[in-house]
Amino acid sequence: MAQKIALLAIGGNALLKEKERGLQEEQLENARETSEMLARVVSEGYALCVVHGNGPQVGNLLIQQEAGSSQIPPYSLDICGAMTQGSMGYMLERMLINRLRFMKLDAPVTSVLTEVVVDKEDKGFQSPTKPVGPFYPEFRALELMRAKKWKMKEDAGRGWRKVVPSPRPLEIVQLDAIKTLLRHGHCVIAGGGGGIPVIRDASGFLVGVEAVIDKDRLSALLAAQLEADLFIILTGVAKVALDFGKPTQRWEDRLTASEARKHLAEGQFPAGSMGPKIESALGFLDAGGHEVLITTAEALATEDPDTVGTRIVRD
Repeated sequence: MAQKIALLAIGGNALLKEKERGLQEEQLENARETSEMLARVVSEGYALCVVHGNGPQVGNLLIQQEAGSSQIPPYSLDICGAMTQGSMGYMLERMLINRLRFMKLDAPVTSVLTEVVVDKEDKGFQSPTKPVGPFYPEFRALELMRAKKWKMKEDAGRGWRKVVPSPRPLEIVQLDAIKTLLRHGHCVIAGGGGGIPVIRDASGFLVGVEAVIDKDRLSALLAAQLEADLFIILTGVAKVALDFGKPTQRWEDRLTASEARKHLAEGQFPAGSMGPKIESALGFLDAGGHEVLITTAEALATEDPDTVGTRIVRD
């Protein structure tokens, strides 16, 4: 019998937490803590695929590049995404290898540098909205917009930021490699930061683009294409709540897809918090997936994955 597959999506703040300085030592320690949670899923008998965010890491890298731009030419955003895929993949990979060895679990760990094809006609390219990188004073923003043709927007008095498209993911270039590794018992770290965004030119060749792919959207697509048995989305609360923050608040152990869709349409899940995660869950189920688990990293690290969090299932 083929091993069950679990795809687990974690945010970039799993390695770089709020109010931390971003030191290498901090991120390695956070990776070690994260590896305990990942190893727990492996110990339950799943072949594990991990997709991580990279927002804080790319932001710091762009700040470093701006600070050194007078001496070293900066890289484009697709290459910055690749750089953080590599560095974060390495940290997670090393810590998970060590954790699995400690637990005497025989599962190799492999990071896959992952390119994701997007549509060059995606509406996101016409009206970029995703802010990335540092805040700039107005004079520097005007200079960058003139010299580099960047699109930039002022952000509530805090300065100007570059905005880039966030197109929908269409094709995962390294999908076959990810499937092969999982089939041979590897834990796979893939699609970091939503993947490296590329388009296909008129000849079908890949070309990198200045964009950011939403990590939750990519996770849902990859989980569906892997035919994952379980899609795990980590968030800041142990379960999904209805009427969150109100006297009538109630935690949900289980929702059907139609129930989740109804509550989403009613505004129960705000766009800035639970909304994108519910949308990703529904995208996975609509594509043929069977089950989504939404919970916290802490719950997943200490409790049975079969009993924690909120399950969203097909009708």
